[in-house]
Amino acid sequence: MKNTTSRRLFMRNSAFAITGLAVLTPTLTSALTSESPYSGYNPYAETKTDLRSGVFNSNSIVVKGTLYDKNGTTPLKNATLEVWHLSPNSLKYRHRAKLKTDNQGKYEFITDFPHKEEGKSARIYFKVSSSENISFTELALTEQGAHITGEHWTKNKNLGEKLFPLKETFLGETTIHFNFSV
Repeated sequence: MKNTTSRRLFMRNSAFAITGLAVLTPTLTSALTSESPYSGYNPYAETKTDLRSGVFNSNSIVVKGTLYDKNGTTPLKNATLEVWHLSPNSLKYRHRAKLKTDNQGKYEFITDFPHKEEGKSARIYFKVSSSENISFTELALTEQGAHITGEHWTKNKNLGEKLFPLKETFLGETTIHFNFSV
């Protein structure tokens, strides 16, 4: 006697399999891909505050600032920042890290000055995650200073005077103060 599967059983099992795929595919896709509007995002960046290729690099910058709530008034503690940018003299995103804000909502990292894509200024990209929101933004860098984009201004204009980045150079070390809200 042959052991065959009935057509009805085959159809039922196929329907279960298709339903399972339909339910799982969006979850898997969102877990494995980024929703970043910027190139180079990697959700598996390691936690660190020194992104430099070498300690003796003379063209490094310190980026620090405060992350505020959506109203721009209260600093957010323990929020996650992910940063990345093009590596110097390269079109690859090897400079990336994940860090947390401290109890006053402050963050700080040191990195090499980013390479710039043709026709653009150098950029450092940010993904900020708090318990309530996720936001992406970018910081544009030139030899003359640090600048925000129109999109960043629109999302963060509630910060008032704290919105615009400030570039300082002291004894050859460049520091950029960059605040934003989420």
